[in-house]
Amino acid sequence: MNRQHRLGRSRVSVSPLAFGGAAIGNLLGEVPDEQAAQAVDAAWESGLRYFDTAPHYGLGLSEQRLGQALRGRPRAEFTLSTKVGRLLDPVTGPVGDDLANGFAVPARHRRRWDFSAQGVRRSITASLERLGLDRIDVVYLHDPDDHAEQALDEAYPELERLRAEGTVGAIGIGMNQAALPARFVRDTDLDAVLLAGRYSLLDQRGLTELLPLAAERGVGVVIGGVFNSGLLATPRPGATFDYAPAPEQLVSRAMEFKAVSERHGVPLRAAALHFPFGHPAVSSVLVGVRSAAEATDAAELLARPVPAALWTELRERGLLGPDVPVPGGAGARDAGAG
Repeated sequence: MNRQHRLGRSRVSVSPLAFGGAAIGNLLGEVPDEQAAQAVDAAWESGLRYFDTAPHYGLGLSEQRLGQALRGRPRAEFTLSTKVGRLLDPVTGPVGDDLANGFAVPARHRRRWDFSAQGVRRSITASLERLGLDRIDVVYLHDPDDHAEQALDEAYPELERLRAEGTVGAIGIGMNQAALPARFVRDTDLDAVLLAGRYSLLDQRGLTELLPLAAERGVGVVIGGVFNSGLLATPRPGATFDYAPAPEQLVSRAMEFKAVSERHGVPLRAAALHFPFGHPAVSSVLVGVRSAAEATDAAELLARPVPAALWTELRERGLLGPDVPVPGGAGARDAGAG
């Protein structure tokens, strides 16, 4: 895991396995402060050097916790990314909770969409304060699904200026769809795309246009959601796919993936983590972590060799198409096994 991959054409490097910071923002349940700190410590001990967060995650809690946990580490030895597009406005009066947005935190702030140039500057200033760090290595435009034109016309040029000033090292877009990021890759000088859930063993929509375009343009891709919110972690009836109950057909397909993986002595989660590295555009795979055990487990899974025969059988059984690149193929990245 000591290997580093360059993120596209930028000067920023990332570890093959990235720490996803949503969980330590109390995603779907409370995580005690000590547990969050231990999760970051275990990730560091396991060789992870790329950490991702966002103001959205726990209304700033993830940024605060991640910044505090990383502050004592040598700044040159890790890469940190956060996001812009949602400003946090203080709430006056009685405070409820933020569970409607998925986070078990007091709703002391209200999110407000803002992809203006001024909003980008304000967001980054606030993130630096919460993080307590001197710079941000990568800034992603966060989920501009309904704000594409403002993100393209106002937020992106401002991020270009910040990159030129040296305030940020690289700029990108982070989404759970592939079409709009592909437009940004075509029309801008992005360094990176963070693509969640659209390039996994079960869902390869990112392969249609985005990933080939990113490889052609020298844009680095970070893949999140490789377990598709649970189905590829523990395939079973009732498991979730994209945060909703998985259709029976998808459950059956996931069970087939599991059976093939286990025949080759590989846990399905390991195969799911390794799979994206078959594509040359992929620089890192991001996994949400809420405990030390989860950080260690993810690192161990990625360090576990996956035999070429597993990918061959998946193709023979029609579970992967003949044109889907797999690890070990021409141009594939080294996931850092060993």
